[in-house]
Amino acid sequence: MTNTHQASAYDPLDMNNYRIEKLPKREKGKGEKWMAILGPPLAILFFLLFAFVIKLPFLDQIDPETLSLSARKVFDKVGPALFARNNAWMLAIFISAIILWITEAIPNYLTSLILIISLVLTGVLPEKQAYAQLGHEVMWLNIMSFVLASMLVVTGIAKRFALWFIIRFGKNASTIFLSFIAINVVLSAFISATTAKAAILLPIFMVMAAIYGARSGSGRNNFGRSIVLQNLLYINIGASGFMTGSGANLLAVSLIVGATGSSVFFSDWLMAMFPVSIGLMLIGFILAMKIFFPLKPEERLPQIEGGMTRLKEEYAKLGSISYQEIKSVIIFVAILALWSTDRWHGISATAVAFLGAIVALLPRIGILKWNDVDVPWHLMLFSAGAYTLGAGFAATDLPALSVNAFFDHLGIGQQTPFWRLYLLLTGVMIFSALFFQSKTMRAMIFIPIAIGVAQRFGFTVISLALPVAFMIEHVYVLPFNSKPAALLYETDHYSISDTFRFGFAMMMIAWVLNIFAGETWFRLLGITPDGVFF
Repeated sequence: MTNTHQASAYDPLDMNNYRIEKLPKREKGKGEKWMAILGPPLAILFFLLFAFVIKLPFLDQIDPETLSLSARKVFDKVGPALFARNNAWMLAIFISAIILWITEAIPNYLTSLILIISLVLTGVLPEKQAYAQLGHEVMWLNIMSFVLASMLVVTGIAKRFALWFIIRFGKNASTIFLSFIAINVVLSAFISATTAKAAILLPIFMVMAAIYGARSGSGRNNFGRSIVLQNLLYINIGASGFMTGSGANLLAVSLIVGATGSSVFFSDWLMAMFPVSIGLMLIGFILAMKIFFPLKPEERLPQIEGGMTRLKEEYAKLGSISYQEIKSVIIFVAILALWSTDRWHGISATAVAFLGAIVALLPRIGILKWNDVDVPWHLMLFSAGAYTLGAGFAATDLPALSVNAFFDHLGIGQQTPFWRLYLLLTGVMIFSALFFQSKTMRAMIFIPIAIGVAQRFGFTVISLALPVAFMIEHVYVLPFNSKPAALLYETDHYSISDTFRFGFAMMMIAWVLNIFAGETWFRLLGITPDGVFF
């Protein structure tokens, strides 16, 4: 073999081969292409229908006494006729936006921009309120979190930790998988973007797959299937353990706080969901290893000599831990400590993130320059549209009006047991992930519905809306369910049937565990009420 051929040969242990930009881009299927083509005309058609043709009786016969305080102020200001008109506009814009978001006919951020200006031009929201959503408290928390996450990526401490943990504890196939649970939990506490976690971990677990003989396409084996799909699960479930685990979690909390006027603390979410997320990860590990992707004896042994040595070499390239890395760890541990104790000191998660980001960006003292910060502004614009939609809901009270009309139509009275509502709402939220590709969009749709149901039946908003929010991160069943799912599908280490079987089983288990927690752990924490469950 010539030196030229050796230089050009593909090296499965080279981590640079698994960078996101080097993964092949998956072509859209026929169904996805048709959805993209049909999206715009369908959005326009439904907008025209609900804005000008279809008249819903419950929007023309509004009892102002049933409205929320913010909606009642708008009703008193504009009068019943214009208030009903605004609700019709709101419903038309909402349905059109949902169609565009689902079909991905245009970029999500562009849909959000259209949504914002539509709410302004139709008079549903004044300009000041609509445009102000880009400065929403949660938006600032998102931005500051990306600053802090960039600090971990730029200094290399996140990659160093992941490599060190695998080298230190990944002694055999089983401990490798368990190591990735620990790595994902730690990264979830510090990095609020699931896609960023996937980008950090992808080269590492792909090298581990290569060491154990897994190849893409026809060279697939159960080690490769398991390590990619388990990491997809851990990336998302890890995010569910922390209020700051993703922007969708933060959006859900902001909607709940807006409806109740009371705070949902970082420590409240942590106490409720961190144990549940750990339990789900361990269940996923057992099911993958024992039932869905059991390893043959030869798959438990490294197939490439010197594989772990290559990881050690990659770790050695990082050199000794730098002063900047140490500072980044100190800053983030301090932030996590303040977040976890917010109930006691009263400083909001946003204010804590602000302080951390300022320290990280300070000249000479800090770690980052602004150009080092990777803020995905297209996601920020998309989120701003979602928050503006929430402001429109608050101004029109459309979710509560729709919920009341729905239950009145079915003849369901005020005596409906709590557990039926709990099962319905949490089930709809978790299984909606099979059809929607945005966690933020699901939060925007189903959290207001949960709030409206709780208000209608006289239960606290927290008791229904927070357990529904806990179901946001279950987006690992199909490739289009989330950005990490789409990214990891490009590795070509598993089929649609592989991810559906494993993911759907975990989704069912997560729902059952959430129901069980509602009866036990959530009740103990004061989230669900006593004496009205099973």
